[in-house]
Amino acid sequence: MAFPFLSPARRLRIAIIALGLAALAGCGFHLRGPQSLAFATIHIGTNSYSPLGVALRRQVALSGTTTVEEDAARAEVRLQILANERTREILSLTSAGKVREYELAQRIRFRLVGRGDDDELIPPVNITTRREYTFSDELILGKEQEEALLYRDMEDDLVRQIMWRLAAVQRPAKN
Repeated sequence: MAFPFLSPARRLRIAIIALGLAALAGCGFHLRGPQSLAFATIHIGTNSYSPLGVALRRQVALSGTTTVEEDAARAEVRLQILANERTREILSLTSAGKVREYELAQRIRFRLVGRGDDDELIPPVNITTRREYTFSDELILGKEQEEALLYRDMEDDLVRQIMWRLAAVQRPAKN
């Protein structure tokens, strides 16, 4: 016996925990980290001071494999933001005719091209995200802040989706 001071029930418990940890480690589970990109430089075709531009540049920098090039002619690939639209629609009204719920939506249309415009790595694609929230006239300031927070959350979600698509791009081997 390796541990005579442990009761059989305690040894069984330790063995089960150790087996569970070994199974978890062996299944390949790991936390999602930054996604590596298949190109060394990228030009991001949006204002570098806009929330979208800042978030995209931050995510590319976190990849560790790619740097943002401000000169489009020197970049290996160019991310072109073709549209970035926000909408707010009324979902429901109260019996008095006042707004009860809104639906917020944000749509981004983008494409990824290589050095030439005919070298299209990702054709134009639309990504849309939506959020709903209840509205109250009595809490107007809080609801405006909630709306801004929801738009920020949607934009973060869209940036993650763009990064997933960029990470899926495979550059052809150079001859």
